[in-house]
Amino acid sequence: MSESPSQPTGAPRRTALDALHRALGATMTDFAGWDMPLRYASEREEHQAVRTRAGLFDLSHMGEIAVTGPQAGALLDHALVGHLSALAVGRARYTMICAADGGILDDLIVYRLGDQEFMIVANASNAQIVLDAVTERAAGFDAAVRDDRDAYALLAVQGPESPGILKSLTDADLDGLKYYAGLPGTVAGVPALIARTGYTGEDGFELFVAPADAERLWQALTEAGAAAGLVPCGLSCRDTLRLEAGMPLYGHELTTALTPFDAGLGRVVKFDKPGDFVGREALAAAAEKAAATPPRKLVGLVAQGRRVPRAGYPVTDASGAVVGEVTSGAPSPTLGVPIAMAYVDAAHAAPGTAGVAVDIRGAQEPHEVVALPFYKRER
Repeated sequence: MSESPSQPTGAPRRTALDALHRALGATMTDFAGWDMPLRYASEREEHQAVRTRAGLFDLSHMGEIAVTGPQAGALLDHALVGHLSALAVGRARYTMICAADGGILDDLIVYRLGDQEFMIVANASNAQIVLDAVTERAAGFDAAVRDDRDAYALLAVQGPESPGILKSLTDADLDGLKYYAGLPGTVAGVPALIARTGYTGEDGFELFVAPADAERLWQALTEAGAAAGLVPCGLSCRDTLRLEAGMPLYGHELTTALTPFDAGLGRVVKFDKPGDFVGREALAAAAEKAAATPPRKLVGLVAQGRRVPRAGYPVTDASGAVVGEVTSGAPSPTLGVPIAMAYVDAAHAAPGTAGVAVDIRGAQEPHEVVALPFYKRER
């Protein structure tokens, strides 16, 4: 997972699985400073494999940060917007870290691994920002913050067949592993933190392992999943999967210009937790403003034609006035039509609102406003 000494300065970092991806013929791309597989063959086939069978992802670009010590929980309560000290050992929580003005620096998953041990998982593009912010906010707390990005490779198995594939390689209690939880175990003889969060809309597991064990585990999962139709998957289908599932992506639906209340995720802000936290005053004002004057709302848009709405395209009403902006858009392999997420004025956010269009290079292309997510798996 770490850079090899032979890599030139400034070159993208390579994961422990880099040689394997290239041997599989992956199309590689620079993503957040990492050389990552975009696709192996067909994006649509990889997407459909996750929806109907299983897909295997390398997510080693994500940023792991350890927070340990007697006041680790108190530090996280202060540094993040959630009430992390209340998290039970073995559970995970979706949360955010905000600037003093309430703007979102990143959305995170935090795991509680022990009484005095937590792991933050940050987005690759923001990992250094999060590490620096938490380190700065740790002043005065009896807690240590450690950059663990080189300590882990991260593999994910997603899709309806993923529980059966993983069960064949581990004796860990997968049936007892709840959504947003993690437990230590051994998978194919490899020590791992086995988590169940997911970013595809399907059931699945994330496996945090030592980089030296990553290739062995990938091969074992590939062999165990062959009969179930598991295929390697790149970042391209991960994006269409999360879009169908209505899951936000930092830099698109979440930015420093938005507070959690602007993003419709005010529920992650816990004002009733003990002590003060960074951004509290600004977020309280944002909550009050959102209650009085509803902000633009994140909605789904389904194209009536074949042209694909892209991030940054204006959303218009029947008169042609701009009432919003597309944040993410792509063809949906599951629905068979282009879809998008967009922030639109509250007056145009109700499902079925008439006259809504996306300005695609000067043409007003009609779209249907729908509630998110576009796709929800059967439980």
